Amino acid sequence: MKQARQETTLASWPVVILEILALGAAITAAFIGSGAMGGTPIQEAAGGYLSADSTLLAPSGPAFSIWSVIYLGLAVFAIYQALPQGRRSQTLRAVRVPVAASALLNAAWIAVVQLDQLLVSTIVIFILLGVLIWILLRLVNFGTALRAEHWIMWLTFGLYLGWVSVASIANTSALLSSWNVGIDTAWAPYAAVVLLLVAAIIGLGVTGYTHGKIYTALAMTWGIAWIGHSRLTGTNQSTLVGYAALVIAAALLIGALAIAFSQRHRTESSRP
Repeated sequence: MKQARQETTLASWPVVILEILALGAAITAAFIGSGAMGGTPIQEAAGGYLSADSTLLAPSGPAFSIWSVIYLGLAVFAIYQALPQGRRSQTLRAVRVPVAASALLNAAWIAVVQLDQLLVSTIVIFILLGVLIWILLRLVNFGTALRAEHWIMWLTFGLYLGWVSVASIANTSALLSSWNVGIDTAWAPYAAVVLLLVAAIIGLGVTGYTHGKIYTALAMTWGIAWIGHSRLTGTNQSTLVGYAALVIAAALLIGALAIAFSQRHRTESSRP
């Protein structure tokens, strides 16, 4: 674990409060998107193109339970960054802006989906993906000073990045479906498999780049596996995509664990 030094000065309270408000907006939007506060559930919004059976790359409903873990992590982060050690952290100082941006983009995505704007939602989710990559780069460059900070940051934003990576593919597939691109064509299942392979390669690349952190790969494995489940059990079935997704998910998980083990072994071997 790369160690970051602690700053002697504390982040100002206005900065801390603005961070809490941004994260609170994301969590509030999630309740609206779930239908709990009068909003339309995401799978029913946008003409139903984001439902589990809408496209070949849509995951089954239970896959979205990962958001509960991510939102819990964001809530914990909001509390931690307000504590003295969080206000003093050099790493948190470096990620506060992109974290706030990710929260607001998350809320914006839910808002545009509620307005049935699939094209805009696709643009927003790719901007969100870029911001989460920004956070990842900051975490690698700055490291974490405390073990609690390490777990809060890497677990939350590693999973966040992995899930949004899969969600961006599903969102794009939904948009293309709304334009009748690839509907009932022979090449669509093969294109879906290729996209899943590319996603898995990216997941392995992130694991290597982050020195064996497997959180992003775990979230991507989760999402891809549920895509496989949806293609084998739902109404929009595809044996090719279903089994390929399950194999790709397993290969991604095994590959990520192998990279993590190799990185850990290399680190331990280099110690005097």
